[in-house]
Amino acid sequence: MPYTLENFCDDCRATYDPATGNADLEEVRVHLESLLENQEFLQEHCGPDAEIGAHTLYTDDERGFIVLAHIMENGRTSPPHDHGASWAIYGQATKFTDMTEYDRQDDGSEQDKAKVEKTRKYRLEPGMAGIFGAHEIHSIHFPDNARFIRVTGTDLSTIETLAYNMDEGSVKVIPPSADGLGAGQASAD
Repeated sequence: MPYTLENFCDDCRATYDPATGNADLEEVRVHLESLLENQEFLQEHCGPDAEIGAHTLYTDDERGFIVLAHIMENGRTSPPHDHGASWAIYGQATKFTDMTEYDRQDDGSEQDKAKVEKTRKYRLEPGMAGIFGAHEIHSIHFPDNARFIRVTGTDLSTIETLAYNMDEGSVKVIPPSADGLGAGQASAD
């Protein structure tokens, strides 16, 4: 019997520590890789007939995590950014995504100024999943027609995030989405 989206969501809920309310992100990552082995699931949500865009597959009312399918027509490279107080786990379905991680080098005392340094870069190939914890600075790059599953700890449109410009040495606060349309969720940053 294949590992299903329902199995994945059940297993994600089970990773949460009742004392802290935090998910075990490594367990979620491993479960996502198991889901990526389900060819029926991939065909339905990430196959050639899947509609372009970001699609919410599941929202957990109790824990708040969201499972999305990202069907990307055009490739893109995001600037360094974080997902605020949320975590995100990316699971590659087709093509690849290059994941780059950064450390902030300054102390944050100068408003709108920041110095970040690249610390790690790796590629997610189909079937692989990678983790970005809360407030971890990262960027992603993917080619045309890339498709991936992304699990976030909450709806990213409801929280403040940060975007960094390495050339200018600046940081910009991205406020929660005023329209509630989920710009942070849909953008696949």
